[in-house]
Amino acid sequence: MFASIGMVLSLILLMNISVKKVSAMDEGREYNLQGAFEHASKEFHVPVNILMSVAYNETRWEQHDGRPSTSGGYGVMHLTQVNQIPAKEAKGDGSQHTIKTTDQHLHTLDKAAKLLGVDANELKSDPEQNIRAGAALLADYEKQTFGKLSDKLADWYGAIVMYSESDNALTATGFADQVYATIQKGVENSNSDGQHLKITSVNVEPNKKTANSLHLEKPQETNVDAPKGLNSQFIPALYKQLSSDPGDYGNYDLANRPYDSLDIRYIVIHDIEGSYEAGINTFLQPSYVSAHYVIRSSDGQITEMVRPKDVAWQAGNWYINSHSIGIEHEGYAVEGASWYSEPMYQQSAKLVKYLAKEYNIPLDRQHILGHDNVPGLDIKHQRAMHWDPAAYWDWEHYFELLGAPFNSNGNTVDNTVDNHKNKQILTINPNFNNNRPTLTYKNQPLDPHPSNFVYLYTQPSFQAPLLNDPILHPTSFGTMEIQDWGDKAVSGQTFYQVDQDGDWTAIDYGGQKAWFYNPNGKNTTKGKGLVITPKKEMSSIPVYGSAYPEATAFQTIGDPVVSNNIIYTMPAGQKYIGTGPVKSDYYYAKLFNQPSTYHVVNGNDEYYQITYNHRIAFVKKSDVDILN
Repeated sequence: MFASIGMVLSLILLMNISVKKVSAMDEGREYNLQGAFEHASKEFHVPVNILMSVAYNETRWEQHDGRPSTSGGYGVMHLTQVNQIPAKEAKGDGSQHTIKTTDQHLHTLDKAAKLLGVDANELKSDPEQNIRAGAALLADYEKQTFGKLSDKLADWYGAIVMYSESDNALTATGFADQVYATIQKGVENSNSDGQHLKITSVNVEPNKKTANSLHLEKPQETNVDAPKGLNSQFIPALYKQLSSDPGDYGNYDLANRPYDSLDIRYIVIHDIEGSYEAGINTFLQPSYVSAHYVIRSSDGQITEMVRPKDVAWQAGNWYINSHSIGIEHEGYAVEGASWYSEPMYQQSAKLVKYLAKEYNIPLDRQHILGHDNVPGLDIKHQRAMHWDPAAYWDWEHYFELLGAPFNSNGNTVDNTVDNHKNKQILTINPNFNNNRPTLTYKNQPLDPHPSNFVYLYTQPSFQAPLLNDPILHPTSFGTMEIQDWGDKAVSGQTFYQVDQDGDWTAIDYGGQKAWFYNPNGKNTTKGKGLVITPKKEMSSIPVYGSAYPEATAFQTIGDPVVSNNIIYTMPAGQKYIGTGPVKSDYYYAKLFNQPSTYHVVNGNDEYYQITYNHRIAFVKKSDVDILN
């Protein structure tokens, strides 16, 4: 098949004309990515190792079914098309703004479509056309930086720097350096479509002078809030007013934590849903989103972008943002097995240990959270909260690297139900490497990979329906979709055991009785924490997504009242494991670069934090009893 296409392409090149290819996916025929790279390499005179390494470092050769990344990139070559940037509610305080963008860095898909003379939408859905488009862009950039199309691998450094679509010298050259490091090392990998691809190792030193004409912005040398000896750098995220409205700005808020009485209590682990440089670029653009740190997959390089004292817009919950540090990791949640590397785990854990010591953050799963553990502030936002880093993040290994393993007490769980001390407190801890449950994404099966969770059922049987979260599935049962967090208990989370039936253990979870397979306690270890239950005289109590103050606290100082919305109710008799109590507070920061207007609203209400389902939540101290 590809021999005939190659002959046609050769004729086209000789005739110096351009034609529109028919999409392999549209025709329903099989496609060959390795062949597509090779043909595009010949068509546009781009060395195949350059083309494939650029794509590998952008997407791991994943097409993503024509869906964009969070930074607006499409297809194997991650071609961008971002026409407007809405506030993504990463700030989590209800701010609503939208800006239109004509930045050429966010429109490489349109640029490539023009070079090819094809419809831009075709480049989104057809992997072969997407690769041709990426090759056309690289060839165009090579002419701009080198003056002609070179046959030498070394001479494409400047073109790759341009392909990064960053004006920042550290980001742009860092991407090019990674592309060449991949070529020097070589790589073999299969993507989720079963396409097996290979870059042959070549010993090449890039000609970095080819990037001299680009006049990249060189950030000033500055200290990094990270342990000494780590490969780290500081690139400040955008902080700018984005319209005439002083409340329309991005991408973070100034603060002085913890000296302004905002203690830093959590570290939130994210994945970027994109590449390292895409994450950095997003925080450099007017995107209404940021994180304190970004970490690269290949070697664990750390880029600090927001100082820990300031509040990054990262978790979608203003209360959590106000009290947390956010760390983004290169990769896609559904492809975590390809992205979550050992260098990334090692460097990330060293950073977290440093930050935890610096800000007195406990090293447990009540305070070291995944983005998928962060609650929404109301029912609408609870339903839409992110689910990264998801099933393939190895929490067990991560906490071993942190020096706080889940089974540090060396005890196994006593599965008998009694009231002696806290034998009924369980920490979920399946063996990550051996735990390979069936998962789907968009109703398509995923290849089995080591995973960090156990499925929860309505009865002690694999034939029983999976548990339903009333917000996610109000009229149906849970699913095996990787993004369905309502029926999955994750490594390190701690719950109260309420029953045992043979190999099955039951816990209180999200207001329900949830069963999971646990023969001889193999999927749990002994846990610890406060056992929290509704007061005996109450039939149920409210469960909140934050610990905001009571209305009078706002009214006393003349601020608009921010409501603490109920997202669930906890039935009488149920028991959850938590920490606290903490005093209620709200960080008021609404205007660009006006620190004199920023302040903390302190309330009298106190809250306990609990692990209520897949996510944490909050209950009022006045509503609960503490057992034992």
